[in-house]
Amino acid sequence: MTRPARWNRYWDGKSRNYDREMRFLDRKLFGDSRTWACGRAEGEVLEVAVGTGLNLPLYPEDVTLTGIDLSDGMLAIARDRAERLGHPATLRRADAHDLPFDAGSFDTVVCTLGLCAIPDDGKALREMGRVLRSGGRLILLDHIASSSRAVRGLQWLTEKVTVPMAGEHFLRRPSEKIDALGLTVESRERFKLGLVERLVARK
Repeated sequence: MTRPARWNRYWDGKSRNYDREMRFLDRKLFGDSRTWACGRAEGEVLEVAVGTGLNLPLYPEDVTLTGIDLSDGMLAIARDRAERLGHPATLRRADAHDLPFDAGSFDTVVCTLGLCAIPDDGKALREMGRVLRSGGRLILLDHIASSSRAVRGLQWLTEKVTVPMAGEHFLRRPSEKIDALGLTVESRERFKLGLVERLVARK
């Protein structure tokens, strides 16, 4: 089995416990970051790595939402959640490395806690920038390399397990790749020993 196939199988299985684990991490680490991210979305919105749809109830009612993910297990839960909420959303299987949308299709692209597990985060970011309209906003939330050297050491050790098992990285810094996309950072903040980063950039 190839690494990408093994990772997809891992996340399909992970979908059953994902909500419970993420709600714990939201309380302890990410705080109000999902609300922060979704509340800034407007117009035609694409969420990359929509997962189980935990963000669905947090978007403004007037947005038109499309969500993509590579895990069928995650998407099944997201579709059930959208139906229960009565929140219209187009949810489909797609690869963040090759988004199936024309250039300039969306006013907002959101990715929360997804770039850490996308194999080539730089390529995914380029795709996000491509599908943004001029003046559109990219909104990112993720765990990143800590500002603490000791914590970065622990993250490095953790990656020895999580990258082969699930393709999940802990030492990435997505914000360092934004300038190359032709986007302008409007706001950026880090907290929890620099482990969490929230960023808004405009095309």
